[in-house]
Amino acid sequence: MTSLTKKNAKYLWSPKREEAFQTLKKLLTSAPVLAQPNVTKPFDVYCDASGNGLGCVLMQEGRVIAYASRQLRKHEANYPTHDLELAAVVHALKIWRHYLLGNTCHIYTDHKSLKYIFTQPELNMRQRRWLELIKDYDLEVHYHLGKANVVADALSRKAHCNFIEAHPTLDKEGVLWFKNRLVVPKDMELRKKILDEAQTSMFTMHLGSNKMYQDLKQKF
Repeated sequence: MTSLTKKNAKYLWSPKREEAFQTLKKLLTSAPVLAQPNVTKPFDVYCDASGNGLGCVLMQEGRVIAYASRQLRKHEANYPTHDLELAAVVHALKIWRHYLLGNTCHIYTDHKSLKYIFTQPELNMRQRRWLELIKDYDLEVHYHLGKANVVADALSRKAHCNFIEAHPTLDKEGVLWFKNRLVVPKDMELRKKILDEAQTSMFTMHLGSNKMYQDLKQKF
């Protein structure tokens, strides 16, 4: 449904969009199931970013208070992984400012380098601007494994999983594509060759497994 609001987008109503519309109506008219916040207690915020969007969940004492997600804007698609993950944190701080400002807040992310954002000696202009906003909050950044962040992760990827209909295509040379990415068969030797080239080739710069994964995901 979000894609229908874009400039020059054709208005084509499909069964998927009808399903999304009916789901939205149901959620807006049904009884709330989220917990009520207690502004005297600390909050936990789980953030995640993907190549499709940003996702975040606000929790308190193990209960979900609110959740939010949005698709990436065009210019954000070019952000490095570190900036995307930081953008998810900033997104959460902005939309839940009325809960978090003045309260203790624990930020959980699966991107380890964000733990050291306050002590990094070199920051780009975007990171400096965001850091000025973050400094208004009493927060601690915690690293945890990506598997523990399933809720925020699902929110950041939901546009791709639920609303985009895409099917693999075969080009004239017999190469299988999924949109603009190559489809790699279940050939362990071939997959190992791709990983080895990404990690050890003289033409690549290996900046850690997370960065390597994000780079490979754009092509395969």
